[in-house]
Amino acid sequence: MFAREPLYRHDSNPSAGILLVNLGTPEAPTAHALRPYLRQFLSDPRVVEIPRAIWWPVLNGIVLTTRPRQSAAKYAKIWTAEGSPLKVHTQRQALLLRGYLGERTKAPPVVDWAMRYGRPSVAEGLAHLREQGCDRVVVIPLYPQYSASATASAYDAVFGTLSRMRNVPALRLVKQFHDHPGYINALAQSVTEHWMANGRAERLVMSFHGIPRFALDRGDPYHCQCQKTARLLAESLGLDADRYCVTFQSRFGRAQWLKPYTIDTLRELAGRKVESVDILCPGFVSDCLETLEEIGIENRAAFLTAGGREFRYIACLNERDGWIRALTDIALEHLHGWLGAEADVAATEAEARRRRAQALGAPR
Repeated sequence: MFAREPLYRHDSNPSAGILLVNLGTPEAPTAHALRPYLRQFLSDPRVVEIPRAIWWPVLNGIVLTTRPRQSAAKYAKIWTAEGSPLKVHTQRQALLLRGYLGERTKAPPVVDWAMRYGRPSVAEGLAHLREQGCDRVVVIPLYPQYSASATASAYDAVFGTLSRMRNVPALRLVKQFHDHPGYINALAQSVTEHWMANGRAERLVMSFHGIPRFALDRGDPYHCQCQKTARLLAESLGLDADRYCVTFQSRFGRAQWLKPYTIDTLRELAGRKVESVDILCPGFVSDCLETLEEIGIENRAAFLTAGGREFRYIACLNERDGWIRALTDIALEHLHGWLGAEADVAATEAEARRRRAQALGAPR
């Protein structure tokens, strides 16, 4: 059966919409809330590439009986009065993007957000855009580097939703923005401001979310895109190769994942008498469990226990102006031709004014 469609009106003006998609979050930092979230997440064959007959008993008999309590304790450490940091930042980014697009276009698109796992779901986000008359949709997964386990899984949710629609909107997908100049500039500006306020540590550690090693061997471009992001950021910062390193975090299970592992690298650096590190996570645009708890608490403790003295975490881009401007650029690049000639001209003129102002010394 197809989903119920909004009433079609022949005199309505079609509009464009943008759906930001992030990974997801439980509704509360409790084992009760973590269980359905983890079940949905770990049931995704994009995330766990193990035959169902083998994985299902393990998931339901072991993982879902022990992991929800463990994960809930970690979420409780980073939960805020407003809720999950990931959800809060994603919602704010959508709101800011809507405002920035309003400044740069005469016919701004509708902007909404969704989570691949948890709520609001991708289906709910697309339905909301359709209810507002959007017959053209740009989907932006908020993952700078493409991976099958994250980006393609978001696509699966989009395609699955469209398969249940009678009146399917035109669709454009953003695959990655790991080397987008605006994204790299936003990262560089964040690190530079951190250094101006705190001084430079001996090493800059760029920690990306890990994926199983076999994904690289089977053709996933994620590892290469992480390396390119790191190289471009280092070049923008003027860093020599011995002043930074690229690592991978969030390993799950017993299989070999992309190396070097972040926590092992931090212990190794401390053992080599490197006393201070700055660390950022260029694979995340919003602070979340993996950055605030895993990096900010667990990895900090590992470095200091191994003999390090200063561990300074550089926050994700979150609502930084440079990042929202980059996100606006990415959105407009994929909306080209969908907002009408006047809107495209307005965006071009606004960008020209901004560049002229920067050339005259205005802040970025």
